[in-house]
Amino acid sequence: MFKKPPFYLLALTFILSGCGSDSSESAGSDSTSDEQSQGESQEESQEETQEDTRTYESENGPVEVPNEPKWVVSLAYTGSIAALDANIVGADSWSDMNPRYDEYLEGAEVVSDESIEKIIELEPDLIVGYSDIKNIDKLQEIAPTVTYTYDKLDYLSQHVEIGKLLNKEEKAQEWVDDFQQRAEDTGDEVREEIGEDTSVTVVEVFDKEMYVFGNNFGRGTEILYQEMELKMPEKVEEVALEEGYHAISAEVLRDYVGDYLVLSTNPGEENSFQQTETYNNMPAVQNAQVIEVNADEFYFNDPITLDFQLDLFEESFLK
Repeated sequence: MFKKPPFYLLALTFILSGCGSDSSESAGSDSTSDEQSQGESQEESQEETQEDTRTYESENGPVEVPNEPKWVVSLAYTGSIAALDANIVGADSWSDMNPRYDEYLEGAEVVSDESIEKIIELEPDLIVGYSDIKNIDKLQEIAPTVTYTYDKLDYLSQHVEIGKLLNKEEKAQEWVDDFQQRAEDTGDEVREEIGEDTSVTVVEVFDKEMYVFGNNFGRGTEILYQEMELKMPEKVEEVALEEGYHAISAEVLRDYVGDYLVLSTNPGEENSFQQTETYNNMPAVQNAQVIEVNADEFYFNDPITLDFQLDLFEESFLK
């Protein structure tokens, strides 16, 4: 951007302008020429800046963001950002644990909303996070920062919104349309195969706790219940549909498990409940209708994860 000349240069111009009429005319001519050149440079700089950035209407108001972000720090929605081919230079630890993201996060640093100095070193031109992240003021000083409230938008609309942010809305919408069609077709086949009234329960074991899930909390729930229209057991619906998830004990697991069980566990997690008589006497277990998955690659509901989940469900239900 054009900067004004220092004061001493302006003073020198005035002194020279008083040293005779010839010198004055020459200085005036040079000054006019310089001003025109500087004005043109400033206009060109402003035009380039306008071309490089645009105003994105975030949920917290307008944010000036780059048209084509080159160095993104992702504190949330990493899968959507990666699926839209943005270059991620920093990502949260949960994303870093997901083996499905490995190829997209090669070379990226693990960061959080508290690792301000590390984020500064990455020199991002865009930061994305959840609305409740810490140090939002400091992050905004580093780069344009856009946050989203989880579940304010449904999971597919959220991907399209990330597309708007990255100036790739059309690409995002194309994936959504294609995914919905594929999921609907798979759902039709699965219901025909296992029966319209067959129920499915999604359970995750995390940090020695056990949870059942509703229809919008990742873990494949959006595909199973929303897109494929499979049944949720009434007991699960009562406790988890509104909140998204509900903690239970292994002793009462049988009460919540439907005809099929999608069991999400963490590598290295203690899963001794699977050796108990209670577990092994459940109809889903006895009928070999348990779909075991790695929780690390099943948490999210972004395009990378959803494509993986859909393929796995198609293979598992229709094998």
